[in-house]
Amino acid sequence: MNEEYPNQQLPEEEKHEEIKPFSTMSPVSAAFIALIGIFLLYQFGGAILTLIIFGLNFEKADVNAIRLLTMGGQILLMLLPTLILARYVYRDNISIILRMRAPSFKEIGAFALGLILLTPLLQNFLYIQNFLLQKLAAFSPFVKNIMNSLDQLDALVEKTYGSLLTSHSVFESSFIIFVVAVIPALCEETLFRGFVQKSFEQRLKPFWSIFITAIFFGLYHFNPYGLIALIALGIYFGFAAYTSNSIFVPMTLHFLNNFLAVLAYLILGKEELINTTATKNDNVFPQLISLIIFFILFFLYITYVKINYHKLLPKHSEEL
Repeated sequence: MNEEYPNQQLPEEEKHEEIKPFSTMSPVSAAFIALIGIFLLYQFGGAILTLIIFGLNFEKADVNAIRLLTMGGQILLMLLPTLILARYVYRDNISIILRMRAPSFKEIGAFALGLILLTPLLQNFLYIQNFLLQKLAAFSPFVKNIMNSLDQLDALVEKTYGSLLTSHSVFESSFIIFVVAVIPALCEETLFRGFVQKSFEQRLKPFWSIFITAIFFGLYHFNPYGLIALIALGIYFGFAAYTSNSIFVPMTLHFLNNFLAVLAYLILGKEELINTTATKNDNVFPQLISLIIFFILFFLYITYVKINYHKLLPKHSEEL
């Protein structure tokens, strides 16, 4: 048994059985309580706070006030309940459940490189997916009606994020990055890859723990066209969390993903970040070839990282 590096260089069965901290209730039940309870608290609590602060004139509200509300909502209605629930369920084992291990820069760099390969892969997938949906809608009134409804939801999300991401100064851009990249990385990863996934891992196989968590991660974002891509991203974050046994790795990846997307939006002044409706381009062959190439590269790289991950570990794993 490797005592220095939990979940490292161990057979899959041994990794799964190594750490089972005391819990006051079923870890799986705790995970679902967190997923459902915090979702309801965040959505309805956020709606109530919005109504109390802005009343019915939400569209006329100051954009910085909305940004502060968005940030405060994630901290008070997502992060704080997660920490309270973790304390209640696992008592003094919070650091284990939340994977409070400081990773090396090599570990973070290895997964960041994987994210660089995954990003264009998912972009090409979205392009092809939306192209196929557009073609299918042309032949099926049922699909077309569904897409019209999804387009309305997508337009609402686009309008909301469009106002949040509009910047007129360097300071405002920095504040946007803090609200859209830093805070979500901290709050969402503590909930999903920290409490929820680690709770599932106490009873389920790593694959199912990662996969189930990723599905809810995708659903949480209310992005119908981007759902599959978000789930794939969640799977990668979950793989990074499980392999490294450090919450700070998926937090860094989450931050980088959001930061680069926001940066591209701010620099280009376009809507690639939030506009996920179907493309009207009839030629997707270049995207298909690119998708295949990046999939192969990503698969080979992840296989390499999984086999050689022990070489990235420091001599002494640091627990916070």
